[in-house]
This record gives sequence, structure tokens and C-alpha cells, in this order.
Amino acid sequence: MLKFAILVSQFNDEICNGLKSGALSFLKEKGIHISPADIYSAPGAFEIPLLAQALAKTRKYSGVICLGCVIKGDTAHFEFISLGATMGIMQAMLHTETPISFGILTTYTEEQAVVRSEIGSAREAENKGREAAAACLSSAQMLAQITQG
Repeated sequence: MLKFAILVSQFNDEICNGLKSGALSFLKEKGIHISPADIYSAPGAFEIPLLAQALAKTRKYSGVICLGCVIKGDTAHFEFISLGATMGIMQAMLHTETPISFGILTTYTEEQAVVRSEIGSAREAENKGREAAAACLSSAQMLAQITQG
């Protein structure tokens, strides 16, 4: 039985909650229940890789779905946080050999982030939280086939 953790940044609450709702909706459609105890908060996108790695190392989860949002401002902060989160998640995934999906929006405007995190609309299928959950589930299933076959 596959079990997943969801790790959500505390920044940009409305957007991150939309991503979380999208991920939960997708998993529910696939018959996968996520307990509230399996949903974790990260201070921000930069902290997600460490926390995702720690969750993966527990071996309680088939995968970790990382959700967050970094919106470009007037400084280079956006580039550093985005790159750090991206590389950190990739390294954590490779180090733990556990699927850790990248559902962190990196947008130039808040409007772009809102569109990518919408729920309850015709564009809900484009919700990047759904996509991150789908990628994590697919990777976990493929890993199970590889290790069992």
C-alpha cells in the first residue's frame, strides 16, 4: 500500500492551500487517503528539501509531495531560493531513493501563481499540486515495479 506525505510551505498561504487541495483531490480520486498527520508545514520553500529528506528517511512514506510558491520580487532572492529548493529536492530524492515531487511554483507574478493553484474551476486540472501528486504517485509505482520485478 502506498502512503504519501505532503509538505507545504507556509508562505503565500492562499496559493499553497490551493496546491494542497489539488494534491489531496488527485490522491482521493486515486483511492489514496492522506491523514492530517501526514501533512507537514515548512517555514518556506528553502527549508522544504531538508524536511522532505527527513520525511523520506523515516521510510514511512512511498513518496513526499512538496508544495510551495516563490514569486519574483525586486531582488535576486527569487533566483537563489528557487535554485536552492530545486537542487535540494533533487539531491534529497537521489540520496534517499524516494520519490520527492517538485510542486513549488516559481512565478513572476502572483496572478500566475493563482492560475496554477486554482481549485473549483474549469482550470483545476492545471493545478500544479495535482501534477506534483501525480508525478509522485507514478514514480512510487514505477519504483515498486522495479524493486519487485
